[in-house]
Amino acid sequence: QVQLVESGGGLVQAGGSLRLSCAASGSSSSISDMAWYRQAPGKQREFVARITSSGSTNYADYVEGRFTISRDNAKNTVYLQMNTLKPEDTAVYSCKARTLGWYVYWGQGTQVTVSS
Repeated sequence: QVQLVESGGGLVQAGGSLRLSCAASGSSSSISDMAWYRQAPGKQREFVARITSSGSTNYADYVEGRFTISRDNAKNTVYLQMNTLKPEDTAVYSCKARTLGWYVYWGQGTQVTVSS
């Protein structure tokens, strides 16, 4: 079992920045990939960014160049640095972890609200 706890969400003005964290516990040594997803009100959950255990990353087009995903394997934590935030970035951001055995775990999410 893996437990994921996100933090760092909040209210920010357009153009501002936030840094989200996702701390993993439990069988965290079995984690392979970690990713961030988001879900805006009335919309489906969508992919934001992903990072592998070796540090390779990929991003959704709509955050490329503005968001940066990173991870600290020693702390079992993944981060999402979000810069130049836009009102359309408003959503609940959730962390996802995939283990070596292909199990998938989700955190509860953290609210990000960007005001115009």
